[in-house]
Amino acid sequence: MNDEKIEKMSIIIGGKNIVLDDKNLKQIRIRIGTLLKTDNVSFLLGAGASIEAGGFSISKIPKLLEEKITNEKPEEEIDCIKLFYTTINGLVRKDYSIESRKREFENNDDNFEEIDINLEKYLNYLYIWLSGINDLGEKIEVCLNDSNLISINKNDLKELIGWIKYHYSCLLNLPTEDKLECLDMYKKFIKKMLTRPLNLKRANIFTLNNDTLIEQAADAEGVLLVDGFVGTIKRIFRPESYDIDFYFPAQTTEGKVHRFDRAFHLYKLHGSINWFRCEQDWGNPYGLYASIYNQECLKDDVIIYPSPLKYGEILGLPYSELFRRFGNAIIQPQSVLFTIGYGFGDEHVNTLLRQALSIPSFTLVIIDPKPKSVFLKKIKELKDERVWLITGTELGTFSNFVQKILPDLHEEEIDIRVIDTYKRLETVEMNKSNIEEENNVE
Repeated sequence: MNDEKIEKMSIIIGGKNIVLDDKNLKQIRIRIGTLLKTDNVSFLLGAGASIEAGGFSISKIPKLLEEKITNEKPEEEIDCIKLFYTTINGLVRKDYSIESRKREFENNDDNFEEIDINLEKYLNYLYIWLSGINDLGEKIEVCLNDSNLISINKNDLKELIGWIKYHYSCLLNLPTEDKLECLDMYKKFIKKMLTRPLNLKRANIFTLNNDTLIEQAADAEGVLLVDGFVGTIKRIFRPESYDIDFYFPAQTTEGKVHRFDRAFHLYKLHGSINWFRCEQDWGNPYGLYASIYNQECLKDDVIIYPSPLKYGEILGLPYSELFRRFGNAIIQPQSVLFTIGYGFGDEHVNTLLRQALSIPSFTLVIIDPKPKSVFLKKIKELKDERVWLITGTELGTFSNFVQKILPDLHEEEIDIRVIDTYKRLETVEMNKSNIEEENNVE
């Protein structure tokens, strides 16, 4: 397979590259369908799964984030924005300015160059400096890449961190106005996932994203989400609700019940834009409730931001409880985990995946258009038959995986029956032909 074709579509199973054509793709769909019939099926969604709905990568400073930071700050409070570009210039050795970047935003050039520093890494610097100032007083001087000393004021630094987090949270309200049709793909994803046989455990969706795309799609399809919250007006966090299932009475008087088929479990491992803090009490022991997204309540939001603080935050509630359930789900016998759009950049998640890979019956299916992580490179080197890698722009994106690879098990069962019937008819015809030949010989 040539490099150009691999860039568009590639499936590697156990280190072996599968030659892809229409016949093999159909076989892959059938094999994925078999995995979906495993008792314990989970999906892990990362930032890449939201890109097509207007989401963004943090491998660089996102254009949308920089534009909002630069354009929406009042002129009289511009010091923190000047600090933004001063520190950026020192870290990446460029000469960005508020004026030059504003002109580039206005030109709306498709070749716009995002600032080449990981957002999480940049926030890491800001928090380190803030920690240093807290120990020393109101200012700190830092030397970046052998440049001149930069004086950083504590208030400006705190304001910059707050401003970045504020706009980061605002940008998570997806889909964006020009990407509303992308919600249809989430609906299709949910419908296909719900075609699993009802005698199996509920499928789990674990997501590291803070948006509400899954919830919106589930509402549109009339699907019941078991998301850890209970209540009507003010839904409060009660993780024991994950252990509840749903049945309804049959139409006979024999006392039989049917399992409700339109439900699955949702775990938002890094919080959500529609989660908020409140006072803990006997009725709400976690001090956490879910409501509609409210941009004015960002001070009370429950989100793990891409900062060095996240590794400490996951040890607290509710995140520790959610991660405990994630780890428990993927170490069950006969478990399958599909990762979509996850770049393997969170060590606390990778640790749980390493643990799961020690279970002989665990299968990991990775969907990523352009995998680059060191963790993934090491997994590929193992050449483990239990690890699937689906990559390339034509298969490795969320929408293309849902459309081309993820099967509708109801449709697949019909196809299998048709193929089986065709093979049996073919066998009958061959036997009939052989009998006729024998009779002619006699």
